[in-house]
Amino acid sequence: MNRRFRTAVHGLVLLGLLLASAAQASLPDFADLVERVSPAVVNIEATRTAEAALQDGPQFDDEEMPEIFRRFFGMPGQPGQGPMPRDRTSQGSGFIISADGYVLTNHHVIDGADEIVVRLSDRRELEATLVGSDAQSDVALLKVEAAGLPAMRLGDSNRLRPGQWVVAIGSPFGFDRSVTAGIVSATGRSSYDRSQQYVPFIQTDVAINRGNSGGPLLNTEGEVVGINSQIFSNTGGFMGVSFAIPIEVAMNAVEQLKSKGRVSRGLLGVNIQDVTREMVQTLGLPKPGGALVSGFAEESAAREAGIEIGDVILAFNGSEIARSSDLPPLVGATAPGTKVKVRVFRDGREREITVTVGELPADATAAAAGGSEAAAGGTALGLAVEALTSEQREQLGLDEGQGVLVRRVTGMAARRAGLQPGDVVLMVGRTEVGSPSAFREAVEASPEGQAVMLLVRRGDATQFITVSPRSAD
Repeated sequence: MNRRFRTAVHGLVLLGLLLASAAQASLPDFADLVERVSPAVVNIEATRTAEAALQDGPQFDDEEMPEIFRRFFGMPGQPGQGPMPRDRTSQGSGFIISADGYVLTNHHVIDGADEIVVRLSDRRELEATLVGSDAQSDVALLKVEAAGLPAMRLGDSNRLRPGQWVVAIGSPFGFDRSVTAGIVSATGRSSYDRSQQYVPFIQTDVAINRGNSGGPLLNTEGEVVGINSQIFSNTGGFMGVSFAIPIEVAMNAVEQLKSKGRVSRGLLGVNIQDVTREMVQTLGLPKPGGALVSGFAEESAAREAGIEIGDVILAFNGSEIARSSDLPPLVGATAPGTKVKVRVFRDGREREITVTVGELPADATAAAAGGSEAAAGGTALGLAVEALTSEQREQLGLDEGQGVLVRRVTGMAARRAGLQPGDVVLMVGRTEVGSPSAFREAVEASPEGQAVMLLVRRGDATQFITVSPRSAD
């Protein structure tokens, strides 16, 4: 009996070892993947100079950053009164997408920075130029002057499924090329940040912290499927919920930033909401779903096409709409001017309506320096400008089409001339400007090498300010 017992125990132990070995063999080993791709991951150092900070007014303290849905770059969150401005240098992540030096990162990593340095895996530090940046997709494209760089392979985020393994590489808290892994928790998530309603985020449980922003999210083939962008947190630290921008969304922004300096998005011009369980009977729907139209923008492509308040949008251009948050990413990714089929539910039946997609206004998609039309307008003078809103024009007593707002002063020449954020530029030379594009064209039309006169409104006073290119950065 004793012998039989010992034999049985031995058998169970052996079985346990075999099962443990099989379980261990089924877990992924990312070592080879990381060794192969990590040379293409970079650390990004973004500096906001004290002089620029002084121009922009009150500073912010890290302790006062919002605790919910906090970005983890380290930029300020809420206004506070602090000591005299000083240079602020913060860390983020990024990755190389082409051998000739294009680098992808988050918009919020470089937003407001005057100097950007990219640190490569071989410890080289290269000054980066901001090609363009888009706030609504949180994507920024940088360029460093180098050749033969290791570049990431791009994957297909549309093939991701909840439960699949993914890997993140970045610089949390400055620890370069830290590797974390987890699974895809969900796809197509909408952000609590309404300014990013056009991004169908990838949700993961990969550990992401401050400094991981802009780093790659990889599939098990070592292909980039997303850019790590946000966490959901009550404390500012990782709590098991992180979000990445799908690589297709990012690359769409990259191509537009390269070709025209800003990102265009489609617009239906509808106010929408979810269909609740209580609404189903009233609307005559068989089940909850779709996006209920509750209003229209002032200029609405949907209204012109015949969509009505009370319609439920069930599909856009062949894609089903399960909830209202599904619609904005689909519309935003559609090129303005495209004719699409929109399937709606009205009066107990479905009908199909052809809509010519409009374009989201440029001032609604304005990005940081260098990226959008708004910000790119005065790069030659070291100014980032944006369109004035109707309310701002009314407060200033300006007519429609008059003036552009100085959002940021980035060039030494403009700073020395005395230009400040909040100034309104009415004319470039003798040419009136009323939009960022008109401002850019007027600046570019100025004689090369000569000083440029700007008619500037500040408070109740209007004066010409001369910006000399001799002292330009």
